[in-house]
Amino acid sequence: MNSDVKMKSPKLLLAIFAALLISSFVSVARAAEMPNIIIILADDLGYGDLGCYGHPSIRTPNLDRMAAEGLRFTEFYAGQSYCTPSRAALLTGRLAVRSGLGGRPGPGFHVIYEKDKGGLPTDEITIARALKVKGYATGCFGKWHLGHQPEFLPTSHGFDYFFGLPYSNDMDALNPKIRNADSDGPNPDFHNFNVPLFRNTEIIERPADQTTLTKRYTAEAIKFIEANKRTPFFIYFPHTFPHVPLFASKDFKGTSARGLYGDAVEELDWSVGQILETLRKAKLDKNTLVFFTSDNGPWLQKKFNGGSAGLFRDGKGGTWEGGYRVPGIGRWPGKIKPGVTGEMASAMDLFNTCLALGGAIIPQDRPIDGVDLSPILFGDGKSKRDVHFYYLGDEPFAVRKGAFKAHFITHESYTRNEPEKHNPPLLFNLEEDPSERFDVAAGHSQVVDELTQLYENHRAKLTRGKLQF
Repeated sequence: MNSDVKMKSPKLLLAIFAALLISSFVSVARAAEMPNIIIILADDLGYGDLGCYGHPSIRTPNLDRMAAEGLRFTEFYAGQSYCTPSRAALLTGRLAVRSGLGGRPGPGFHVIYEKDKGGLPTDEITIARALKVKGYATGCFGKWHLGHQPEFLPTSHGFDYFFGLPYSNDMDALNPKIRNADSDGPNPDFHNFNVPLFRNTEIIERPADQTTLTKRYTAEAIKFIEANKRTPFFIYFPHTFPHVPLFASKDFKGTSARGLYGDAVEELDWSVGQILETLRKAKLDKNTLVFFTSDNGPWLQKKFNGGSAGLFRDGKGGTWEGGYRVPGIGRWPGKIKPGVTGEMASAMDLFNTCLALGGAIIPQDRPIDGVDLSPILFGDGKSKRDVHFYYLGDEPFAVRKGAFKAHFITHESYTRNEPEKHNPPLLFNLEEDPSERFDVAAGHSQVVDELTQLYENHRAKLTRGKLQF
């Protein structure tokens, strides 16, 4: 070997080592700048079901504390008023109809059922897929409901890990009679629902012991946080409850003044507390955005097994405020100033917000319906959103701009009545009349014209995706 090369080799090795060391420091610094993100999604939880939203008997101390330490939204909207389209909208930042997951008008065609073969198209970009490219560890814990064929499971949509149910917990019932009895009654039996529990793409338990789900989801999420605390992570935590049939573990069953529904919600609140405490102990809470919301309003037809929409009209399955307006709480100590906001926001906006925080680029090759919530969460408090469309199936029924909401079609949820068209539309001032009791169209012809034009333009430009179910 040449003597010059021998002399230079130690210097060369030292230079290489120094470069690697600097690169390592840069990577660690860059990871520290990328916040962790956790989205916790309740199932069928109503606007009025938490203590911080006015419920008098359901105890939710952890969510109440999260709201006190963070920002509580009073005008936060689900992506749609049913499970499947709402989840698609949240994860993609797009109206579910664009993915073929809006559903069809009419009863029974709004969600994916256990016999359906479709799902969230594989070319859709989810929050998980976008953040994974930026180096995030990604985990999904809970109910998926965006397709249960292998190509549609979370692991095919950007998630490194999945632990949960493929669809709603009332599916795979032994028969319709049992399904209804257990869904409406105070003592359901999980053996009557042959719902599978997945780990990644493998079924590990069937039927899933639903009395243990909230605790097991929580344990798996905590394990994921602890395993990935040195790298940025994104957790999507869509709870199974309080969707019917209702279950709670032995530590919570029979402990709530609100019956079985309250038991399930209070255990969900416990779960939120466990996640927040895990972040605190790991010294991650000051670098983690936690956002809590619900996939739609309460299933009012389930009576004592359904929740409350507060002062809003109707519930799950409709386009009145009670079906769409849901709790929304964002917490990030040191970043989000505690308070309450009346700015309009949507679950679809979480897509843009998460991508912005993670340094990912908003897709330019498709319509994105979300907007970045950063100004509300961290800035001047003003929303970039002033319009919201209310869909039932693949058709827009209503639109809101500012304080006014126009209903072009109405349909009371879970009835077999034909949808009723309105020309001129019904008009409500949601600031003065959030319960939508008094039609003020006659006195606001200019507002009616403006919202009609907005509605017609939206329908004319809309491109629907291939129907998946």
